[in-house]
Amino acid sequence: MEMQHEIDYKRIAEAIEFLRLNYKRQPTLEEAAEYVNLSPFHFQRMFTNWAGVSPKQFLQYLSIEHAKSILKEKQASLFDAALDTGLSGTGRLHDLFIKIEGMTPGEYKNGGEQLNISYSFAQSPFGTILVASTTKGICYMAFADGDNNEALGDLKSKFPNAHYTNFLDTIQQNALFIFTRDWSKLSDIKLHLKGTPFQLKVWETLLKVPVGGLTTYGNLANTLQNPNASRAVGSAVGDNPVAFLIPCHRVIRSTGETGQYHWGSGRKTAMLGWEAAQTAKHHD
Repeated sequence: MEMQHEIDYKRIAEAIEFLRLNYKRQPTLEEAAEYVNLSPFHFQRMFTNWAGVSPKQFLQYLSIEHAKSILKEKQASLFDAALDTGLSGTGRLHDLFIKIEGMTPGEYKNGGEQLNISYSFAQSPFGTILVASTTKGICYMAFADGDNNEALGDLKSKFPNAHYTNFLDTIQQNALFIFTRDWSKLSDIKLHLKGTPFQLKVWETLLKVPVGGLTTYGNLANTLQNPNASRAVGSAVGDNPVAFLIPCHRVIRSTGETGQYHWGSGRKTAMLGWEAAQTAKHHD
């Protein structure tokens, strides 16, 4: 049986998609509540508990105008690793705690037979998530969408000969703190990833896009000093093996449109709005 917060998130996700698709006509609270079969009072309370802002405020973060303003404002300083966001009163950007270590060829040859991988399922603001780790760091993170067996099968297809243990270790626990909204408690998060040198470079660059910030495939290519590599950058972004921690959801089209996402465009919209709401609250 699904956990209640999983059910709540699905309703919120449906409401966000409704708001996004009908943004131009500014739907009312009553319309959004009716769409997900809730009373306006219950819907407003559920949504505000989840996002930290009202549906009306959240709607503002879904506009193309908002996205364009973020892209324009942050263009010059987007990749400044010292950017002070003022989150949690620490002024430390949570993404800066995340470090990538590439696997050696020996660690993933022959299907990862040298790897011992621990995994567990957890609840996030965006649905059930599968998180997996080696002794060196997080190696995989993906949304399960109600089918844990299928999600686990996808993980095992990455490293078919690894030894798997269903166990929540401290590496996973620390990574899951990213969803608690209190990033001051985060220790360093290590990622232990299989990827080409180019993929690893793209993923490392993504870590510099701040919470509440956005970038485009073209901007990423320019930052990598390879302005003609937008398509290759897009492929590397799509191959990201670690949901949310490597923030590929912050890459949008230059038009301001959200675009596609490996774990669903609706979830991407929810993530961007949720992060914008967190950032706005800390700057108010």
